[in-house]
Amino acid sequence: MRAIADTLAARFNPVTVRGEISGFSRAASGHCYFSLKDDTGQVRCALFRRSADQLDFAPRDGQVVEALGKLDVYGPRGDLQLIVDSLKPAGQGALFEQFLRLKARLEAEGLFDAARKRPLPAQPRSIGVVTSLGAAALRDVVTALRRRVPHVPVVIYPAAVQGAQAPAELCAALQSAYRRHATTGESEVLLLVRGGGSLEDLWSFNDETLVRTVAQSPMPVVCGVGHETDFTLADFVADLRAPTPTAAAELCAPAREVRVGELAYLQERLSEAVLGGIDQRAQRLDRLGQRLGRPSVRVHDSRQQLTGLQHRLRGALLLAAQRANSRLQGLQSLMPQALRRAVAQHAQRLQRCESALGHLDPQLVLERGYTYLTDAQGLAVTRCSQTQPGQSVRARLADGELELTVNR
Repeated sequence: MRAIADTLAARFNPVTVRGEISGFSRAASGHCYFSLKDDTGQVRCALFRRSADQLDFAPRDGQVVEALGKLDVYGPRGDLQLIVDSLKPAGQGALFEQFLRLKARLEAEGLFDAARKRPLPAQPRSIGVVTSLGAAALRDVVTALRRRVPHVPVVIYPAAVQGAQAPAELCAALQSAYRRHATTGESEVLLLVRGGGSLEDLWSFNDETLVRTVAQSPMPVVCGVGHETDFTLADFVADLRAPTPTAAAELCAPAREVRVGELAYLQERLSEAVLGGIDQRAQRLDRLGQRLGRPSVRVHDSRQQLTGLQHRLRGALLLAAQRANSRLQGLQSLMPQALRRAVAQHAQRLQRCESALGHLDPQLVLERGYTYLTDAQGLAVTRCSQTQPGQSVRARLADGELELTVNR
């Protein structure tokens, strides 16, 4: 193996390889591993941490790059590999270009608008999971849900997550979840999950029909496909994107410890509020008790007040009676004098009336020489026109009456 490696190094190195990145991963050590491929084949590549830290872009699957490095043989497996010293973008692969064209078209239709996104239920009564029954992502999701919300039922809608048949099976699983949700209320939130892989491995989640099916979901959908650096069109149309399947489970199922802590906090606040209310009412009761005092004391005070009022009433009545008696005695003493004065005044008025009436007496007029004539019917004769010759009239004088006859 060493001889082969030395021969490659002497004849070819350094070399520049142009190809499409596939299966890109970054280890905890910082080293990056991937393959470069074209229409004729592929070569494994290793980009060590020192060189990876100098990159000015984030490599991703489907991206066409130019790698400068040295060909070598990996001894333990006898594989040919390229030790990359530098890496730069050289264009985009066919799949990635297709991804971008479809993404732009669906985005123009509004399928990725933020206004379409719905919040996740705070306490889902059931959770649906769309994935493969044999996928590691399913085990990760179930483990996370069992740890965080063991009381919430989990419903699995199985479907292939890779291969030519995957898009159709995923759409069928989603439609099944939609129908059961409409009839029974099953699965208040839906998880669409799959583990990591290359752009080709995840291509089923870029299927246009699948994206439109996700957009029709009656319940919120959380998409957790691939690793943190992986993006699919299902991520953009879902209500929420999770970096990993486990993160998707955690996002829709708050930890039980968190809820228990919230309940404990609410219980503490409720206890404080109840105790505070009891203290306030106890203080108010004390104040009212101080104002009220002992009932016997209040009764004694009321009796004293009533006795005082009785004394005041008795005194007021005696005083009023004395004043009325004094006034009555005064009126009695004034009564005779007032009566005498009134009788004298009425007598004087009567005399004046008699004198005035005497001046109006017809007898006095007759005594001054006047005569009062009447006809046979006793009617007063005041005009000559009331008489005629030969008519008898009666004349009343001061001392008697005369019978007269009219001559002319």
